[in-house]
Amino acid sequence: MKGAKKNKKTQPKEVKIGLSSINSAPKIEEKNSKKNAKKSSGIPKYVANRMAKRIVFTTGIPTISGMGVFIGSYFLISKGIADISPTLTLVSSAMCFLVGLLGLSYGILSASWDFDPGSFLGFENIKPNINRIKDAFKSTKKDITN
Repeated sequence: MKGAKKNKKTQPKEVKIGLSSINSAPKIEEKNSKKNAKKSSGIPKYVANRMAKRIVFTTGIPTISGMGVFIGSYFLISKGIADISPTLTLVSSAMCFLVGLLGLSYGILSASWDFDPGSFLGFENIKPNINRIKDAFKSTKKDITN
């Protein structure tokens, strides 16, 4: 009985997952290394958090302003304070939403990939981040052609 327990502990992992001990059995270590490779090729969590904070700020304020234009215009017209044309309301709201769209791109491109958060506006990070995007597309294109 003691010998049987020893054999269970010393058996290779391939046998423990229910496959025979032939050479074609999958190895658990290979699956984990593939998962780790996928995780390391993505955006680090601290960078993603920085991007999210910048996106909330640079997109959220203009988007709320774009909705506020409709509310403010309605209030001014309904109270008789001002006569605002619907075209002016639509154009000014669209401009706010356009600024929000630009803010989305800016929030992504201005985030620092270093451990240091960088400057408040992050202008110095835009060019290196554009180069990172270009390099990522180049490597993807090489993978597709091979």
